[in-house]
Amino acid sequence: MATRNPPPQEYESDDDSYEVLDLTEYARRHHWWNQVFGHSSGPMVEKYSVATQIVMGGVTGWCAGFLFQKVGKLAATAVGGGFLLLQIASHSGYVQIDWKRVEKDVNKAKRQIKKRANKAAPEINNIIEEATEFIKQNIVISSGFVGGFLLGLAS
Repeated sequence: MATRNPPPQEYESDDDSYEVLDLTEYARRHHWWNQVFGHSSGPMVEKYSVATQIVMGGVTGWCAGFLFQKVGKLAATAVGGGFLLLQIASHSGYVQIDWKRVEKDVNKAKRQIKKRANKAAPEINNIIEEATEFIKQNIVISSGFVGGFLLGLAS
């Protein structure tokens, strides 16, 4: 589907001439995701065989699962190690922790997160609907991704 871009707008100032380019239109037409999976008008991934779709989903899923596993372990180690060091410093007398203030700040953060989550609910529902529709349209590659993701977590 070929679409024509409107001619770039030019703005003149005292000393320079500026050209405004619509980067969003360029990104929509040239993004690798659209070339593989197609526009919202329908998936283009169907042009590949079922085996190719499963391999594509499996490889991307395995990479995502492997990275998720490694980053998760690193994050857990960093958080746990930091907490352990904080406890040792507190026990040794290097650090005095005001636990009542910590509890008050945590409760305040919980209230703010809950308030923001209630405001974001319609947007999250829209994203979930779009993801569900994508999975339905690309069930073969989606199942390959899930399988690869689980294999990536296991390795």
